[in-house]
Amino acid sequence: MGDEYETSESGAALFYPSQCSALRKNNHCLIKGRPCKIVDMSTSKTGKHGHAKVHLVALDIFTGKKLEDICPSTHNMDVPIVTRTEFQVIDYDEDCKIFTLMDDNGIIREDLTYNSSVCDVKDEEMMKMVEEVLKGDSEKVMQASVVCSMEEEHVKDLKIVTNKAK
Repeated sequence: MGDEYETSESGAALFYPSQCSALRKNNHCLIKGRPCKIVDMSTSKTGKHGHAKVHLVALDIFTGKKLEDICPSTHNMDVPIVTRTEFQVIDYDEDCKIFTLMDDNGIIREDLTYNSSVCDVKDEEMMKMVEEVLKGDSEKVMQASVVCSMEEEHVKDLKIVTNKAK
C-alpha cells in the first residue's frame, strides 16, 4: 500500500505527509485543500474514544481566511510545499493590475497581478512605491516576493531597495 502524493505538471510534489503531533505553530499545513500557516494549536488528552486530538487554527496563506481542523495526533496531515521567490519589478500596468517582473537570471514574467486581498502592501502604499521607483528614482528598485504553493502563485509583498548595480 503506497502513499499517494499529488504532483504538478513538472512531477514535483505539491505536499508531503507529516504526523499531526509533529506540527508546530508557524508551520504550514493543508486544511480543506488550502495551504495554511498554523497560528494556534492545542492537544486534548487521550480519552475513552481513542487517540489524543490536535485542534489546529490556521490562516490561508493567500486569502488570510481562518480555517480550523481537528486531527488525531498519530494521524498524518498534508504539509504543502511553499516557496518564496524574489523578483525585480520592471513595470506595472495600472489598468490591468499586472506586474512585469524579472528574476536573477533575467527571465521576464508578465502573468502575476496585484491583488490587495493577498498582498501585504495595500493599494495606496503600492501606487506610491510605483510612482517613486518606476517613474522616478533610478537609485532604487522595487522588489516583489512571490509565494507559490499548490500550483497557485501570488505577489505577497513589495519593497523598495537601493539599486546595487550602480
